[in-house]
Amino acid sequence: MAQERLQKILARAGLASRRAAEEMIQAGRVAVDGQVVSELGAKADPQQQVITLDGRPLPRREGLEYWLVHKPAGVICTVDDPQGRTKVVDLLPPEVKSRLYPVGRLDLNSEGLVLLTNDGELAHQLMHPRHQVAKRYLVWVEGRPSAAALERLRSGVELDGQATAPARVGLKGGGHQGSKLSFVLLEGRKREIRLMCRAVGHPVRRLLRVGLGPLRLGEMPAGAARPLTRAEVQALREAATPRTGCKPGAHGVKKSRRTGASRRGQKK
Repeated sequence: MAQERLQKILARAGLASRRAAEEMIQAGRVAVDGQVVSELGAKADPQQQVITLDGRPLPRREGLEYWLVHKPAGVICTVDDPQGRTKVVDLLPPEVKSRLYPVGRLDLNSEGLVLLTNDGELAHQLMHPRHQVAKRYLVWVEGRPSAAALERLRSGVELDGQATAPARVGLKGGGHQGSKLSFVLLEGRKREIRLMCRAVGHPVRRLLRVGLGPLRLGEMPAGAARPLTRAEVQALREAATPRTGCKPGAHGVKKSRRTGASRRGQKK
């Protein structure tokens, strides 16, 4: 077997996402044939060399699993919590024995679709900005955003000195007491939607993620979990292939044209 980057090997083993695997390497926790490796460009052959994490050989690769969970508010989107709070992985049924990780995160007070998997390579592809995998949300805010406020949300809001990427934002209804908006984002900065809405004067009351690439939350009840179908996994892989580009249009993001097969894979 040809040599591969260590972070890819760790991710494929289901130990962590590729980004987390890079942190493990930089921290000196990974060794190859007894020699600690801390450089991210290092490669190894898992068939011919002994790779260890914290002194322990990498586990034999588990079967890959993919689960969709409807995270309720108050549940944290992580696999460990020293405070003992309910975690998103606690929502999985007892028969799930593999150690799964959330692909992207929702903050404590946000709700909706979370993908859990031990496929570190796919998780990395889905979250990488250049693959431009759409994340869809319904957002309830205070007041009624003006046309100018909606245009700011679509074209970009400056947060910490950097403008957000163009987004598709629509007004679904409401009035002066509160409004419902739809968002489609191609990036995933921390608390991005909440900060964007606050910046234009309309703080978020409720945030619900309803889609990730071709996946849809649908009528799935809060706290429920289900495995993905083979067709859904294949559609996710197609969604994670690099796009040729993405340009802002009058109403936010205009997606690049893709092959017919890829477009069919995106349909629900």
